[in-house]
Amino acid sequence: MWIENARLILPGEVLACGALHITDGLIADIREGGAPRPALDARGMTLLPGLVDIHGDMIERELEPRPGTRFESALALIELDKRLASCGVTTAYASLSFADGLGLQSDSRALEIIAALLEARPHLLVGHRVHARYEVSNTEGQPQVLDLLRRGALDLISLMDHTPGQGQYRDMEAYVQYTSRWLGKDAGLVRQLAQERIEAGSAQVWAFAAELGLAARQQGLAVASHDDDTPEKVALVQGMGASISEFPVTLEAAQAAAGLGMSVFMGAPNALRGGSHGGNLSALDALEAGVLHGLAADYSPMSLLQAMWRIASEERVSWPQAAALVTRTPARATGLTDRGSLEVGQRADLVLVEDGWRPRVRLTLVGGRIVYDDGSLGLIPQRLLLAPSGL
Repeated sequence: MWIENARLILPGEVLACGALHITDGLIADIREGGAPRPALDARGMTLLPGLVDIHGDMIERELEPRPGTRFESALALIELDKRLASCGVTTAYASLSFADGLGLQSDSRALEIIAALLEARPHLLVGHRVHARYEVSNTEGQPQVLDLLRRGALDLISLMDHTPGQGQYRDMEAYVQYTSRWLGKDAGLVRQLAQERIEAGSAQVWAFAAELGLAARQQGLAVASHDDDTPEKVALVQGMGASISEFPVTLEAAQAAAGLGMSVFMGAPNALRGGSHGGNLSALDALEAGVLHGLAADYSPMSLLQAMWRIASEERVSWPQAAALVTRTPARATGLTDRGSLEVGQRADLVLVEDGWRPRVRLTLVGGRIVYDDGSLGLIPQRLLLAPSGL
């Protein structure tokens, strides 16, 4: 399969009009100008690598869109899978929380979803991987995460510390009000559980986290830290093997992480909206300071492409640099070397985008196979071409 008349976002340059050849699910050729034989006409649209999301926690909301309205895990996965494909996401790390908190996040919920995802993988459109988020105060959940690691069921882990009064929730009352409103829980109950979490903090908590970090590295997996707020916290988790800093809440923490050679990821919704909904570090400020390496969908898969497009269109960085934020950098940060860039030999995970009224995904391919087509290119399924006339 050839695709021609496309604007190609390559690792170091943009080809205004080029062609790309796919063979056996891989990129076999890239050239300026047209294809040597009949090809899919991209009509001047932009072709870039499929998006790689290292942190998407949408599945929990897909399962329970309102408190008490629970759907089957397999059904929720199928629907989220379609949404990811339509947003150009071809590799998605489902972020599942092993937490002792409120609402949707619990050890039993995470185990259930992981089992459903592993079973559903062969039937899904895009590449789904498991990102286990371990809340450091949840020492009862640590053996379960260790077991999953040793069984090869995980692809990435992150160490979270959502203890109220620091990190993302430095303002205790703001935490109580936000959590109460978001989950529909009584504020008094939220405040009580928050206080119990604070009192649970100890050196043993971090010893358990360090054991998890070591086990992950022994399995060849990347380790991420989460919501770091100080250089001291960054140094602590980096010493436990963390190579990724997810959503640092202050510029000082982001700078410390970058200084230690960690990859700094911020939320794509943050970049798209122009700031953090919680008043923390702006992704655009981190980019301006030179300490933003990648973006993650967090709770909104559509934000990855839209944020990347905004950054490039406003000339905050070049188009190849903006594309790398959501393709090559997340792939390499998680150890994936076979995808994330338009280069010969890479997987043909591709997304074709029309830049008009709004950037819109028109076609998504995973391993050279079309998994999303909105019909705008006029592609006709082979089965219709072969059907008898009159059908």
